[in-house]
Amino acid sequence: MVTEAQFPFLAEKGHVVSLVGGGGKTTLLYTLSEHCARRGWRVLAGTTTHIRQPERNFAAADADVKALWAAGAFAVLGTPDGSGKLTAPPPRQLEHWMEQVDAVFLEADGAKRLPCKAPAAHEPVILPESDIVLAVAGLSAVEKPLETVCFRLETACALLGAAPETLLTPELLARLLASEAGGRKQVGERQFYAVLNQADDAARRALGEETQKLLWERFRVRSVLTRFSEGERA
Repeated sequence: MVTEAQFPFLAEKGHVVSLVGGGGKTTLLYTLSEHCARRGWRVLAGTTTHIRQPERNFAAADADVKALWAAGAFAVLGTPDGSGKLTAPPPRQLEHWMEQVDAVFLEADGAKRLPCKAPAAHEPVILPESDIVLAVAGLSAVEKPLETVCFRLETACALLGAAPETLLTPELLARLLASEAGGRKQVGERQFYAVLNQADDAARRALGEETQKLLWERFRVRSVLTRFSEGERA
């Protein structure tokens, strides 16, 4: 569950939101999409890179988009790659539907299901139309060795000046998310939020709150704590 108190932009139509990072990015993508669809909005979800093909809400043809919207659901656009994943839809198709929607939510990189990451040279893939970026990280990564929790390990170690066996502290996570070579890569003047997911118990929430404090006091980065039940997770 998400709220407009956490994400004020959910009260406004017209946004194109890009999600980067790891640790629950796809779950957040669909949760945000469903939140807006419940308001009666026409909502698109998808990817600029690749994403697992969902069991529901996938729009294989233009008629599917209209049918999903008519039913009060969001539509997931993408091109099946034959391996159970979707790649980005053809640009003309995406542009066509983006002209008709109230909100768009797009995954802009991948993390191989790890809770945190650093972007490679070709990442993220943020559309020019995107005006909001959410950098997601899972709090399950905190106090664990970078080598066990971080995708693009070599890139993350170079960015943080840390060895692979270094424990990911709240300070290091805040630096990773706030860095213009990390979570804020290609953000520019767009609205930016760090999303600290997996705040599933008191210990993780405390680590998340410590990270939040560092993000704001050192980098002036807004952040949100989230958690999702097993049934909500994508």
